[in-house]
Amino acid sequence: MSAQDRLTDALYGLGWSTVKQLPEPVAVRLGQTIADLAWKQRGKGIQRLESNYARVVPGASPERLAELSRAGMRSYLRYWMESFRLPAWSRERIESGFVAKDLHYLTEGLAAGKGVVLALPHLANWDLAGAWVTTKLGIPFTTVAERLKPETLYDRFVAYREGLGMEVLPHSGGTAFGTLARRLRDGGLVCLVADRDLSASGVEVGFFGDTARMPAGPALLAQQTGALLLPVTLWYDDSPVMRGRVHPPVEVPGSGTRAEKTSVMTQALADAFATGIADHPEDWHMLQRLWLADLDPAKGPS
Repeated sequence: MSAQDRLTDALYGLGWSTVKQLPEPVAVRLGQTIADLAWKQRGKGIQRLESNYARVVPGASPERLAELSRAGMRSYLRYWMESFRLPAWSRERIESGFVAKDLHYLTEGLAAGKGVVLALPHLANWDLAGAWVTTKLGIPFTTVAERLKPETLYDRFVAYREGLGMEVLPHSGGTAFGTLARRLRDGGLVCLVADRDLSASGVEVGFFGDTARMPAGPALLAQQTGALLLPVTLWYDDSPVMRGRVHPPVEVPGSGTRAEKTSVMTQALADAFATGIADHPEDWHMLQRLWLADLDPAKGPS
């Protein structure tokens, strides 16, 4: 392991071991302080965040984008502070930490014996939403995690999420899809963060006026298993409680090839994600390139 990998692993370990011991108001202030310091540095992540926000809020002035990126970093650090502290939260704190609108789409789908796929963008704190599902609703679910480097850091994330009641599969390796399909055919729940393609073989979608690529997995799973596909968006307000909405089901088209159906369904997911992101852009933690024109500088601005 390189020195940089050891440092990265040590810093995350410090977060999980130390931050979770802090009183909540202290952790909140610490997160805001770190966020403001990072924002003032104007590093690549901040610049990319503002570039992404410029697509979400077309016509925004540089001053408005700066305000959004500052709020975005505070939201991002709130996510991290909460995530570091979640393993130490009481059952009551988890249950009171999230409120979901239109939850009936999820509960009725599961009650009908169908598997359900929840697809989310990188909005607010999906780990908290997951912990709420396993704790408040008592529903276990399966998810997929990107293999991080160093391997010890990936192991930390898997242990953390499994400690919250999730079954975690590695994104790479080729076996995740089959396991997810089996869970769904058994009437189970699968939750996937699905606004950024990690395979370079995703589905092209229109997204805030340009073309992006999103993973095909949620749509393919729904087609192959008959599971209900539900978009979910999350956001923060000024309270300690996170908010969320379960959107209406994405239907499988009645005709077309599998690829055509997948394209239509993934576009429907992108449209639902865009609704939530447009309403709460500062809670979209997308510090990476997403649109094809940004991934390939020859196609447009970077």
